[in-house]
Amino acid sequence: MANEIDPDVPALITLFNSTFTDFQTKLVLGDDEPVYLPANEDIPYHRIVFAHGFFSSALHEIAHWCVAGEKRRLLEDYGYWYCPDGRDAKQQAEFESVEIKPQAIEWAFTEAAGRQFQVSTDNLNGAEPDRKGFTKNVEAQLAWYKNNGFPPRAARFIDALKNTQKLSGAQ
Repeated sequence: MANEIDPDVPALITLFNSTFTDFQTKLVLGDDEPVYLPANEDIPYHRIVFAHGFFSSALHEIAHWCVAGEKRRLLEDYGYWYCPDGRDAKQQAEFESVEIKPQAIEWAFTEAAGRQFQVSTDNLNGAEPDRKGFTKNVEAQLAWYKNNGFPPRAARFIDALKNTQKLSGAQ
């Protein structure tokens, strides 16, 4: 069951791909770790590759794309180095500080899709994260976005999610 693709993923892919044709970027189902791949000589469009057919992974990777600037969207994984699971307390704190904005956007996407959001501290084999503190920080950023406006691509996708009838919101 864990390896099954969420039944709403095909509709989500279609929705993203039709919403952002002007950015030459496609949402792509991946088999393993998520990654952002810019266009190259073989593939003329950028790819947001999300993990294992998980709906939440797709929303998370879209959120990262929504905060990445134009120059970063020309670099693999936006030019960031990812510190994998097993981070120490300092590395985990750094991870969480850069995840607040994308996870706040992901939370808004999740709500727009009629689903339940849960923060991801993504450190099962490392220092114990402060899940409550991190959730509070993400929630504060979400409230800020709701009061002051989301980044333009995020706002566009929130509207697209709210206006679609193709996503059932199944958990």
